[in-house]
Amino acid sequence: MDLGKDRKYLVLQGGGALGAYQAGAYEALHEAGIRPEWIAGISIGAINAAIIAGSPEEKRVGNLRRFWETATAGPSSLPLETGPLIRKWLNEYSSAMSAVAGVNGFYVPRTLMPWQYAAEPNAAISLYDTMPLLDTLDELVDFDRINHGKLRLSLGAVDVVTGNFAYFDTHPCRQRQNPARLTARHVAASGALPPGFPPVEIDGRFYWDGGLVSNTPFQWIVDERDTREDICVFQVDLFSATGTMPRDMSDVLAREKEIRYSSRTRLNTDEAARHERYEKALRRLLDKLPPEFADDRDVRFLRAQDGRGAVTAVHLIYARKPYETHSMDNEFSRLTMEEHWRAGYDDVMKTFALPQWKNRVIPEDGFVSIDYRRDHARPQGGLHESAR
Repeated sequence: MDLGKDRKYLVLQGGGALGAYQAGAYEALHEAGIRPEWIAGISIGAINAAIIAGSPEEKRVGNLRRFWETATAGPSSLPLETGPLIRKWLNEYSSAMSAVAGVNGFYVPRTLMPWQYAAEPNAAISLYDTMPLLDTLDELVDFDRINHGKLRLSLGAVDVVTGNFAYFDTHPCRQRQNPARLTARHVAASGALPPGFPPVEIDGRFYWDGGLVSNTPFQWIVDERDTREDICVFQVDLFSATGTMPRDMSDVLAREKEIRYSSRTRLNTDEAARHERYEKALRRLLDKLPPEFADDRDVRFLRAQDGRGAVTAVHLIYARKPYETHSMDNEFSRLTMEEHWRAGYDDVMKTFALPQWKNRVIPEDGFVSIDYRRDHARPQGGLHESAR
């Protein structure tokens, strides 16, 4: 497979138990020879990102598998075929068990005894203890590799007091501005979704899940990339902004969650496309100016902003099954995990089979989006107009 000469980046959205979809997608990317140079993640995406970045190449998929098998329980298949209603009940039972008993290697419920509030201040502002996640991350992730390796890692979180979005980033420029060694606590901070999980203290400030502000770190990568590099961003989303009209209250709750946490990813991608195309049009216009404008102050300013490379955005979006409800992100059964993993793997393979991927070129106007759920219905002969 011709992977192209552009730099490969990976963006992982938040979504709890749905994150197994990202692990399956990464397995397919890994098998295809894609080695991301930069991974940005939020919430469960931050956990998957840290495991990938903090593992040797040959152990990345295996360590993802270890995490997801640790966090899930039950059979990986059913002895009999079940209809959507039975499967919905099984999923709801699994989600209820996670809520009551916690998730192995991830979080445990608080006992809520009176003396606990005095001994543990976080007991008053969260329902679960995420210390098991810190232990799991320290076991699976080599943080020396993360902090000193070549692969850049960015994790999004929200300052509880100011409400400002923050990224913990291993890039040298970011480290000079805010030097900090990334640890398991930074990963946990990115996934500290209230009121379930407590905020995580880092350098005297407290952080919650980055998904409270934006659940998709795509814009961070587009804005912070090296200006002259052509990039290919694999954006793996767990909530779809596009769905169907709800039929009952369960559908309403599920659809509301999808809309809220999808963070308008396709809209953001479209906006990024417009921005990149404006920049390329500006560059062409500046090149057409007569020589006497070369020293014009405004022309010099605009040329200083010039030189950004082209962006190819490969969008992979999990499609919720009919039997999955609003509890889909808290349903940690082994059966569902395997299904999510397989769905991510299959969606990457379907994307690689698209002519839009097979025939892709660096877009002259600065941006092209490849989206299997949108593009597979297009005529088989065509590229996107922006890539022509």
